[in-house]
Amino acid sequence: MDGWVGAWTGGRAAVHVGNVADFNEQFFAPGMDGAQRARRLRQAHHYACLAACYSPEPALLVLPAEVAPEWTDWLARELEWGPVEVHRGVAPGSTVARALAGRPALRARIAGLGGPVVHWGRTADQGEGPELAAVRRYESKAAAHELFTELAPAYPDVHVPAQECPGGRGRTARRLTARAARGLTTVLKSPHGVGGYGTVVVEPADLFAAGGGRALLRRLVRTEVLPARGGLLLEEHVDPGPAARLRDLTYDVVVGSDGAVHPVGAGVMAVAGTRYQGVTVGPGAVPDAAAGTARRFALAVGERLAAEGYRGWFDVDFVTDRRRRLAPTEINLRLTGPAVAFVLRERLDRVRGPGHLVRTLDAMPLGARLAQEALHDHLDRLRPACARLGVTLLPLIPTAGHDPEPVVGLALAGTDVEALDAAQALLAAANHALAGMFEALR
Repeated sequence: MDGWVGAWTGGRAAVHVGNVADFNEQFFAPGMDGAQRARRLRQAHHYACLAACYSPEPALLVLPAEVAPEWTDWLARELEWGPVEVHRGVAPGSTVARALAGRPALRARIAGLGGPVVHWGRTADQGEGPELAAVRRYESKAAAHELFTELAPAYPDVHVPAQECPGGRGRTARRLTARAARGLTTVLKSPHGVGGYGTVVVEPADLFAAGGGRALLRRLVRTEVLPARGGLLLEEHVDPGPAARLRDLTYDVVVGSDGAVHPVGAGVMAVAGTRYQGVTVGPGAVPDAAAGTARRFALAVGERLAAEGYRGWFDVDFVTDRRRRLAPTEINLRLTGPAVAFVLRERLDRVRGPGHLVRTLDAMPLGARLAQEALHDHLDRLRPACARLGVTLLPLIPTAGHDPEPVVGLALAGTDVEALDAAQALLAAANHALAGMFEALR
């Protein structure tokens, strides 16, 4: 099989290991306390539910959280999977690697299947070597920026934002204040972070309202936006101007086991502040000019990563400036939320015919906390309404519906953006209306 699917799994059903927590743990900031660490692991286990869609067809799933079988049954029907063996709830309060270390029978079962095994990302338990070294290097936003700066002169439609690392927190605070005094907005970044954690946009008014740079940094640490220790990066804020609708773009790529670089596609991301919320991929989601620029630049990044030994999935994220140039902001050397959208699109195009748009909504708020059974029933009632709009509803993250701030992760698939917009609005209204279930108890 040609293309990225052949490079990723050879077109075979694969074992999917949801090791999001393991991957993230490699980059936890020094000084993180036990309570914050536990929250990060729990959030990662929610996100690891996306493991169901790490490739177009799973043979076996390893899920750290406890999930109801109705969820995977729903996906299997819509995506026409063959039999899927599901191992759920394997790592409550721990990482998948530590959990598997105590489950030799499951390890033997995975090895015995003999097919491809795909993980969220590379970790030390999979072996040291050039691939993990590349992950450790380029997951750093500073190292990624250096690579972007080196490559960009060959791409006139790419603009790399200026970046600096002032050193200690005191000097960082002074530089932030000096930039704010000049009226400059700054993107403040921890060298490592996922899903928007460790990144914040600092407007001059925000800094002065907080009482200056030092006070702002203390508040951002207290609210767990930034880590308590370690260096910080200051990056030029890119003003999108009239290009705001296409503010946040991504381009996904697979580096095959032979080092060949395979394009996957471009997507337009939904980002709230700096937090990734979802993506839309498929025909026309990203204009051809922007998609072409992103493709060329991401493939050049891929060639460099391949030369340094990286193998697997990665993406490059961009923001657009007022001149519609693309400004690369980071490399994610792992699977990503957009990767799931591309996998779903590939599978739906294969089993239902070409032309699908897929939109993932990773954290749609719910108006009430729901156990998984109740959440399933809620979504099942909405499935016919989405179908009447020509949209297929797919539940992706069903485990966060009982959190203090309940959310659900979903995917919508259809053939035009207007239908996806309508289905998203319908779901948002129905989710919000859940609050009415408890009005009579007040």
